[in-house]
Amino acid sequence: MKLIVGLGNPGADYERSRHNVGWMIVDAFAKKFRIDISKHEKDAMTGEGRVAGGSVRIAKPQTFMNNSGDPVRLLVNAYLESTDELMIVYDDIDLPLARLRIKPSGSSGTHNGMRSIVASLATERFPRLRFGVRGAEYPDGRLRDYVLDDFTAEEEPLVNRGIERAVDALVLFARGDLKRAMNEFNRDPEENPNP
Repeated sequence: MKLIVGLGNPGADYERSRHNVGWMIVDAFAKKFRIDISKHEKDAMTGEGRVAGGSVRIAKPQTFMNNSGDPVRLLVNAYLESTDELMIVYDDIDLPLARLRIKPSGSSGTHNGMRSIVASLATERFPRLRFGVRGAEYPDGRLRDYVLDDFTAEEEPLVNRGIERAVDALVLFARGDLKRAMNEFNRDPEENPNP
């Protein structure tokens, strides 16, 4: 089984915020594969389905972002033999808008949700997909407010294309082909020149 966890904050106020793009991505993945994320277990909403011939569980922790670690640890202990089968999907302010970065392991960086997960799992060895949320109008020094703001109307088309790419990358992970996902999606998407 693969476990794909999107990070976000519960509540309507945060639904379309930059910080919730992890939830947006796993929701899009679930929709594509008709996976119903409606089971409440271990402080998370979860759903299970078949993707690329294998079993995939999707989870959205219902704790606030900074406490994501406990639900992730409980889910990992319940369903996985190795953290190599875990994928955490989350926003990254250090990446340009809609840019993807997939890695098999690494530090938590400045992301509090990831810090919580690394502390709870006591390892940095698990795959992660980071989605860039730094728009052109990023105001230095307003990090907390900025990530809790919604994407602008101008940013939405690029964000939506990025979410589609992230879903495609997660399909490769579900197939057990993390390396191919990294090779294909860590490259910047080709520019779409307008005549």
